[in-house]
Amino acid sequence: MTTRAKIIQVRGVKKAYDMGDQRIWALDGVTLDIIRGEFVAVMGPSGSGKSTLMNMFGCLDSPNVGDISINGEVVSDLSSDKLAEVRNKMIGFVFQQFNLLARTSAVENVMLPLFYSGLDKVHWKHRALGCLHKVGLADRTEHLPSQLSGGQQQRVAIARALVNNPPIILADEPTGALDTRTGRDIMELLQRLNMDGQTIVLVTHEPDVAEFASRHLVVRDGKIISDKPSDPTHASKKPSQIRAES
Repeated sequence: MTTRAKIIQVRGVKKAYDMGDQRIWALDGVTLDIIRGEFVAVMGPSGSGKSTLMNMFGCLDSPNVGDISINGEVVSDLSSDKLAEVRNKMIGFVFQQFNLLARTSAVENVMLPLFYSGLDKVHWKHRALGCLHKVGLADRTEHLPSQLSGGQQQRVAIARALVNNPPIILADEPTGALDTRTGRDIMELLQRLNMDGQTIVLVTHEPDVAEFASRHLVVRDGKIISDKPSDPTHASKKPSQIRAES
């Protein structure tokens, strides 16, 4: 039996922020592994450290103590340029606010990360159109964000996150700006991507959203206080099954 690769490794990570004369420990000795192909939900109250942990996963911040490895490469002490290269190749980001350029079409928004990819420009549009097709927007490629619903805009954002074929998708409250039904559609899309082999790490406050993941991490006071699988009878269901029962 082949052991699945550890795509994110966190070892003894501590992160502090100085606020006036106080030092606040946002992370306090976190150690964990995320396996390639997992769908992990990170939960916890405001101020728990979950966003700081996500920033570590995304190479957007560095620890004071400890190491972060992405796909076997220690990234904790890399230069800014090297970290940007890791982010571009290894990680796709999806945010609560869609962060689309307002005067730019859907396909052009999806193409943006390719400016730093090294991929020949002749292939950019084809790659972006393929990602929009994958998220169900093949008929909206030339629409501006203002011509799209909130759910469609988030699908564009997910296509943008996929366009460089990164092995990791980090989704920070991706349903937070959406109504319940649209949010469920987005989570079903992320679940399908995971079923196709995509590693997804999700930050959410919502237990119903977290149930789409196969593993739950709970963070409090900078520590992981719980790390367990979600309800396997729910996590193993296909998206169509979840829709039918809702």
